[in-house]
Amino acid sequence: MVDIVQFAILGLGIGAIYAILSAGMVLIYRGSGTINLAQGHMALLGTYLMYELQTEHKVGAIPALVATILATAVIGALIHLLIMRPLRLASPLSRVIATLAVLTVINEAIRLRYGGGQLSMDSILSTKTVALGSVVIGRQSLYLVAVAVIIVLILTVISARTRLGLAISASAENTRAAAALGWSPDLLAIVTWSVGGALAGLAGALVTSTTNGFFSTGSLSLLIVGTLAAALFAEFRSFTLAAVAGVAIGIAQSLSTRYIDVTGLADAIPFIFIVILLIVRGKGLPVRGTSTDRLPSVGTGRIRPLVVVALTVAAIVLVRFVFDDSAMQAMVVSASIGIVVLSIVVLTGYAGQLSLAQMALAGVGAWAASRLAADHGWPFVPALVIGVLAAGIAGLVFGLPALRTRGINLTVVTFGLGFALFSVLFNNSSFTGGTSGTSIVPQEILGISIEPVLHMNNYATMTVLAFALTSVIVANLRRGATGRRLLTVRSNERAAASLGINVFATKLYAFSLSAAIAGLGGVLLAFSYTTILYPDLFGPFTSIAVLTAAVIGGIGWVCGPIWGTLLVTGGLGVVLVGDLSSGGFEDYVPLVGGLILLVLLIVNQNGIAAAVTGLIPARIRERSSVPGVESAGNKVPVPQQTLQVTGLTQRFGGVTALSEVTLTVEPGKVLGLLGPNGAGKTTLIDAITGYVNPEGTILLGDEDITGWSASRRARAGLGRTFQSLELFDELTVRENLLAACDERSRRSYLIDLIWPRPGSLSPTARAAVDELELGEFLDRRLDELSFGQRRRVAIARTVAMSPSVMLLDEPGAGLDATETEELGHLIRRLADEWGMGVLLIEHDVAMVLRTSDTVHVLDFGRTIFHGDPADVGADDNVRTAYLGNASVEVGESSSPQPKPVAGVNVP
Repeated sequence: MVDIVQFAILGLGIGAIYAILSAGMVLIYRGSGTINLAQGHMALLGTYLMYELQTEHKVGAIPALVATILATAVIGALIHLLIMRPLRLASPLSRVIATLAVLTVINEAIRLRYGGGQLSMDSILSTKTVALGSVVIGRQSLYLVAVAVIIVLILTVISARTRLGLAISASAENTRAAAALGWSPDLLAIVTWSVGGALAGLAGALVTSTTNGFFSTGSLSLLIVGTLAAALFAEFRSFTLAAVAGVAIGIAQSLSTRYIDVTGLADAIPFIFIVILLIVRGKGLPVRGTSTDRLPSVGTGRIRPLVVVALTVAAIVLVRFVFDDSAMQAMVVSASIGIVVLSIVVLTGYAGQLSLAQMALAGVGAWAASRLAADHGWPFVPALVIGVLAAGIAGLVFGLPALRTRGINLTVVTFGLGFALFSVLFNNSSFTGGTSGTSIVPQEILGISIEPVLHMNNYATMTVLAFALTSVIVANLRRGATGRRLLTVRSNERAAASLGINVFATKLYAFSLSAAIAGLGGVLLAFSYTTILYPDLFGPFTSIAVLTAAVIGGIGWVCGPIWGTLLVTGGLGVVLVGDLSSGGFEDYVPLVGGLILLVLLIVNQNGIAAAVTGLIPARIRERSSVPGVESAGNKVPVPQQTLQVTGLTQRFGGVTALSEVTLTVEPGKVLGLLGPNGAGKTTLIDAITGYVNPEGTILLGDEDITGWSASRRARAGLGRTFQSLELFDELTVRENLLAACDERSRRSYLIDLIWPRPGSLSPTARAAVDELELGEFLDRRLDELSFGQRRRVAIARTVAMSPSVMLLDEPGAGLDATETEELGHLIRRLADEWGMGVLLIEHDVAMVLRTSDTVHVLDFGRTIFHGDPADVGADDNVRTAYLGNASVEVGESSSPQPKPVAGVNVP
């Protein structure tokens, strides 16, 4: 027991450092909405500033501490003013990438100035001990805990009891609301970034008290791991929870070091716990009103065979007849890392899932293949295949958190998983062939030696061909049905599910495929060395370097890796420039790359490839002709199914949004749903289509679909629109419609990699294009259309699914009187001529009464009327709750056309 207490106390010091850093991270997030992944490196900067002042300039400890805190506070403010403020309109993920660029710049600047070796300086805190019985406590740990407690108390009081703190909290929730109250969100962000930077500087200045005065860039760079874990536990909101979690993580790491005899596991345990926590409390689909962050643009994936062949042949000629050994090795590095960058194009560019573990996954492939080759004598090709498959399986595991979390949280989780993999596997000599690494015996392919020392030209040729082939596969993926599926998930998960797309399966596919591609790059990179040193090739921060290359080149463009890998350490661009500049340039490459990334994020988030493509004349860049759409006629019958809802109740905590709602939507009939704002109309559609989990029964035809997922309900015949449209803005109108009517075959996941199908609009989709006059807009992006045109696309996309029942959520919002009348005619034709059952929510009462066969009225989630449209105005409950003193008269019509309204006077 004494031993347990002793090791727990040993962890107090580093736990207090985590607490201070995580408090700063939480503060920055609350003030600016940005997760600062450079927080640990700002602490690293504080450590070296203390070292510089104390050791080099002989400044006293207290003045040096004050100067360090002030310097990091200023640096924090400058980061906001020069980087984050210009990116205030960018997506949160783009801002996170910017903090990674800051991390890189700080790390490389320190490395260039001080090197990577271990240094030491006197601790600012007393290192004497205090004995409590048989337990010995270091005074520095007690001091650090006291400092952390004081900081957390001050921040908590300020945030809860002062106008400034309340303004910061308000700005975190809604910057416009804070501005309306007279607070400048920009000023609040400067304050939080400054204080967050100061706390990082303080933690950096004090951290050497936990290491007997010794430190290095490598050891202190890992501070971000425990800091992130603590801040994640607190959901980036609570200073107290972050501090408690930080101290607990420090204690857990200390105890793990003592009692768990697995190298690296002690560092990995805290993040594994946090990953499990996030998965448990996460959500399967985003809630209403949220969507995937807007990411940089995506290329078309169009392949120009002559260009591909010419570039590949040119590269092969260079490596076989022009380059020397160093240039050939650089080509191998560029091509191998380029393949890993292509994996990021698939995962982030196409599927919108930002991962900071791609090099860790590449390392899994390299580890599996190399161990088979070294320990079991496997030939290169079978070992390569197994390595790629192993990486794909690891990617599947890494993708599991994506089913319950997304966005920035997912980014942090993948970083943690990658770090855990590095700690347990790559940094453990018992798994990697000993301290000297894994030695690779000479390999062959079809009797041709690819031994990297004597036959580097053969090995370089193989990597060039592998890069070219992988590029074609990734381009094929973009053009096929699977690529459209990935892009819909990237753009809007809720809308994708409404079209019958299995969001979970699509995400897992993206993670698995991208990991397999990364595994290929990892194997090729590793086998280019006779001895593989995994910590050097696949360290936790190499994934950040590869992401930097991807963003610089163009994260959504297949040709992006060609540009991005020009700045990869050891790559072709670096080696050639280094030769021209008489050497020395390679040392500055990571720093230059970080600075270029910052500039690109501010100036052009789409990357070099997008900018270069934009310089190509449109007549060359685009197809010479746009395929037309053959008219499908007016009548396209759909499967006839009745929707029956019985006793539907939906509660959100203590609020009952729906109470015992019962209704039926029959084929060929329109059921109008009226009610004031907050009556539960949209919640009813969410419940019917599977976006919330209500009580009650939902039948579609003879099937009980109550427990089905949203995508399965859509495939069964339920189509819906959204109040906020939730279109796929980065796709063309044609691609939006194709996403709705594409075949959902799982075979396409493999077939599209080799032979992508361009897709064709179904007869129902073509009819919808005719009805809604969208033919001239088919090959225009959604963000180029007017609001009224976008409304029509939203309806056409739902119609393209050929649903048995269509649920329209305020389809006429924002339309003028003429457009609304035409919309009413279309809805009646969908019911009368196409046989669809329609549930129509609309605030234009006249339009609903003209169009509907039956009207259902809700108020506070309860049914107050169900019956003929002509009787709505006479019902006292409806008049009281919704119509007020309105006079409603509905004339009957014997024709199947919309029922005329004699007079509607609604306030």
